[in-house]
Amino acid sequence: MLADKDRIFTNLYGLHSPGLAEARKRGAWDGTKFLLDMGRDWITDEMKKSGLRGRGGAGFPTGLKWSFMPKKSDGRPSYLVINADESEPGTCKDREILRHDPHLLIEGAMLACCGMGAHAAYLYVRGEFIAEREALQAAVDEAYAANLIGPNNIHGYPFDFYVHHGAGAYICGEETALLESLEGKKGMPRLKPPFPANMGLYGCPTTVNNVESIAVAGTILRRGGAWFAGIGTPNNTGTKLFCVSGHVNKPCNVEEAMGLTFRELIDRHCGGIRGGWDNLLAVIPGGSSVPLVPAADIIDCVMDFDTLRNMKSGLGTAAVIVMDKSTDVVRAIARLSYFYKHESCGQCTPCREGTGWMWRVITRMAEGRAQKREIDMLLDVTKQIEGHTICALGDAAAWPIQGLIRHFRGEIERRIDNYAANPHSDPVLMAAE
Repeated sequence: MLADKDRIFTNLYGLHSPGLAEARKRGAWDGTKFLLDMGRDWITDEMKKSGLRGRGGAGFPTGLKWSFMPKKSDGRPSYLVINADESEPGTCKDREILRHDPHLLIEGAMLACCGMGAHAAYLYVRGEFIAEREALQAAVDEAYAANLIGPNNIHGYPFDFYVHHGAGAYICGEETALLESLEGKKGMPRLKPPFPANMGLYGCPTTVNNVESIAVAGTILRRGGAWFAGIGTPNNTGTKLFCVSGHVNKPCNVEEAMGLTFRELIDRHCGGIRGGWDNLLAVIPGGSSVPLVPAADIIDCVMDFDTLRNMKSGLGTAAVIVMDKSTDVVRAIARLSYFYKHESCGQCTPCREGTGWMWRVITRMAEGRAQKREIDMLLDVTKQIEGHTICALGDAAAWPIQGLIRHFRGEIERRIDNYAANPHSDPVLMAAE
């Protein structure tokens, strides 16, 4: 269990003021000048030693990502872009940082910029986040007023922080679509290469990081990379915010050590599964875009990137969606299919055409109005979409359906048999039987 002394987000629940004075009492902006003076290479090396992996879903090593930025400027400025477009269904962690601990994020952004030779950070906040943007902007204004940031701040490292409000498109959570939107264009993913580290925002070297990845940087550098690496499991180090929703007695956001088991997470922080452990059906462990895992496999599973990947799922954003046996699992995945169909930007043919086709087929299957041979055809189409699009939205649309067919094929077949035997009965009532 994570000790209180090792918690990074000490105001996660908003029990104290998010203001500058209170944030300083909690440890923010402590020794920032000393850390900046240690220099770019030291900052990057400490982040590498910490083993921090990106908290936005992919789990790429953060320190390594920072080191990709050019060491010598060719005349172009470098930028840090912070992704606060938290649109993945089930994910609700970054908004709490923006609301309750914004100074950790601003300080972390300044240190991250120093680590990659940048002097400006742009934060792209989700269109639906109004209160979050206002809370963050108030904190930015406080930091400017106290001369903690700005061109001639007390730390001696010129740094500006800009808050940009999106318009509420899921696709803008993809890093290159986010950059397009920041530049005032349609939020549509770019082909890579060139990668953002070479050609990013306004054609300049850019690193895109998740809110949580940046917000933990200050504490890691203050306490040392070895401290962070000492929490969790090898290759899955440190603390992580878990967002648990669905059929638990107490849904919550909680900071915990990486590597605890699903059972520990639920019993310790969520008051157990609704109706007891025998009532658990399946879990989506990392936000809606990762495949679900059935109860028998997830109960004692270690909640980290590598273990869940080996189970053909993923930790993603650690948005744990719990489904008990009252869940119509086929209809739940069909609902997610509609979401991805609705949010596809339409740039790539497999995604533009495939997401709508998958949604229509899985909707018929949820009602039983399908043929059994269509199950394999649907699985085949998901494989044709997966890996054949510019960004990962095609994968995100395909994986939930692949997980459903992998683990609940029998449920789809049962519905088809029931409908074939009673074609004139209500498919919704039949599905619930």
